[in-house]
Amino acid sequence: MRHFALMDDTTPFAAAAARVAAGADHRVEAASLVADMTVAEKLGCLDGDTPFWPGLVDMVSGGYYRHSWPAAAVDRLGIPGIEFADGPRGCVLAPATAFPVSMARGASFDPDLEARVGDAIGAELRARGATYTGAVCMNLLRHPAWGRAQETYGEDPHHVGVMAEALTVGLQRHVMACMKHFALNSMENARFTVDVTIDERALHEVYLPHFRRVAAAGVASVMSAYNSVNGEWCGENAQLLRDVLRREWEWDGFVTSDFIFGLRNPVQSVAAGLNIEMPFRQQRALALAEAVESGTLDMAVVDELVVETVATLLRFAHVFRNTPDASVVACPDHRDLAREVASASMVLVRNDGLLPLRPQALRKVAVLGRLAAVANLGDHGSSNVTPPQAVTLLEGLRSGLTGVEVVHHDEDAAIAGDADVAVVVVGYTEADEGEFLDTSAQVNLLHLFPPMEHPEVGLPPDMDPDEAFAVLTGGGSGEEGGGSDDAPQASFTVPGGDRASLRLHAEHEALIRAAAEACDDVLVVVMGGSAVVMPWLEDVSATLLVWYPGMEGGHALADVVLGRCEPGGRLPFAVPYDEAQLVPFDRDATEVTYGLLHGQWKLDADGEAAHLPFGFGLGYTTFAVEPGPTLVGDTVCATVTNTGDRYGDAVVQVYGSVPDSVHQRPPRRLVGFARVSVAPGASAEVDVPVDLRLLDVRIDGTWVREDRPVVLTVGLDAAHADTVVTDAR
Repeated sequence: MRHFALMDDTTPFAAAAARVAAGADHRVEAASLVADMTVAEKLGCLDGDTPFWPGLVDMVSGGYYRHSWPAAAVDRLGIPGIEFADGPRGCVLAPATAFPVSMARGASFDPDLEARVGDAIGAELRARGATYTGAVCMNLLRHPAWGRAQETYGEDPHHVGVMAEALTVGLQRHVMACMKHFALNSMENARFTVDVTIDERALHEVYLPHFRRVAAAGVASVMSAYNSVNGEWCGENAQLLRDVLRREWEWDGFVTSDFIFGLRNPVQSVAAGLNIEMPFRQQRALALAEAVESGTLDMAVVDELVVETVATLLRFAHVFRNTPDASVVACPDHRDLAREVASASMVLVRNDGLLPLRPQALRKVAVLGRLAAVANLGDHGSSNVTPPQAVTLLEGLRSGLTGVEVVHHDEDAAIAGDADVAVVVVGYTEADEGEFLDTSAQVNLLHLFPPMEHPEVGLPPDMDPDEAFAVLTGGGSGEEGGGSDDAPQASFTVPGGDRASLRLHAEHEALIRAAAEACDDVLVVVMGGSAVVMPWLEDVSATLLVWYPGMEGGHALADVVLGRCEPGGRLPFAVPYDEAQLVPFDRDATEVTYGLLHGQWKLDADGEAAHLPFGFGLGYTTFAVEPGPTLVGDTVCATVTNTGDRYGDAVVQVYGSVPDSVHQRPPRRLVGFARVSVAPGASAEVDVPVDLRLLDVRIDGTWVREDRPVVLTVGLDAAHADTVVTDAR
């Protein structure tokens, strides 16, 4: 990380930023700054500021989690460039607050809460020195086996877009945000090799609406994806980066590559509109100067890209002026927020009356499963967050169940034989799903690395090549990058990847069966990043999805099961009876075609019921949507009644369809949602903003709205949205 002042008020950049703040055009001011640059300075803005080989050894030795990664700085003009650090579930620069993963937060269906999370993560990132973050991961969950499902919000484009927009708004109070991965990155193991074939309708109606929404909300940056789309690598895909982003959406920001393997042709990537190769001086450092000299690369194109980057920095000058105090990191308020988010995200999918537990009626609770006693916070890739401490589920239950005997065993269900309740904790860990890196899988991409002996980006003279290679392959000490007990040690091998099955491990299903045989009242607690097929669901008393619940997850679990908080979550995807009901998923595919239907939409089109539908979730009270909702402008006005005896939240969902359409479509799709809190026995009016553009059809580069009736229905999940909306416009 650079240590000079990011915002020296005497520099040309600071003067330009002041003029922009007073109303000057940011692009005009940026163009003036770029005109003062040398060719070398301009080319230096097109990649990272760290030489490749020292940077790679540092990153693999744990540097990814210790400091930010700089790019596009021009010290002579005071242009601060960017300082990148990741952050989907918190600031990755350890230690920091570990929030529940994005999929959990998607289950909250609460954009206001997500904006608060973004504000907290952004403040911690900025306090750690970052000015730019890749926290807004928002690829669509096409199939729940996707290894990085935990980093996105769900399977529905509207829901994902609303939640990602909220995170972006919160983050950008402190740092510049990057939405990623653009686009169609919904596979992990094959992400460096797979080509996704997609037609215009599926691309624009299914896989881009959420990106379009966040672009329109003013996100500073976009990160391109590793995969290729219709035969063109995303890092050099002019259709995506220029035609869609710049021309059609008129988006104003800069594009960075995904790290290290994010482009294959450095000159073509410039022509396609990718502003910065991240995170090192790598391919472009070796190729661009010669391309300019030979005329292969037009300096006017270089100028355009640098202007786009500098113009964005000028718009976000507040980021460089304001740095929160370090005390904000993992502060009590942020820990309290992590606990609030965890309980708001937990989804109760079965309850025969067991929950909430009444401690005064309990003598003994048996907790089963290894995962109960470990801090299971999510994958160990780029999104990894290391908190100062984390509350396990077992610790949370023991703290909450004062006066009750709480016993635990990893696998012996016999301890539940005389228990009042058995709590069985099952699910996944970073070894089962998450970001995936395998040294052997990178062999075919090593040609993207510059030579170790290169005078500018190679190893320094005091670093032995054999020692560097040992570090990269996991055989070294990992001290070269400055080891730290507070930060995880990265490597070029990360477990996880796409899941082979949506079922729990066989031993976990066996543990559930054994607990049900030993105890009449069984609560199953499921940890993980996306859908789990649950053939055992109806054989237990209650089931709660807690995801990877963050550093306060144990306390949040106690809050929910003891009734101090509602289980606030709703499913951000459909859970099938059998994964054969979903689209095919081959985690080793080199070619795949994405179509119009997946998840709940495919189940509806096939006439098959979901085991648990999109938007489903139980609480400790019940709700009814009253007849007579109306559409006024772009808002559905509905009345919701709490028909139970406890205060609680309902998630009101509006679905749209065009029953007589001449085009293939999802039978109906989400066009709006809103949370509402209602007292027992009371009714509340709720206004749900709806986006009817989601029902338009993309044909030959044009959006078409059919001259056919649109039907809007309201409900509390996708299977029960049958209250018809009257158009009052």
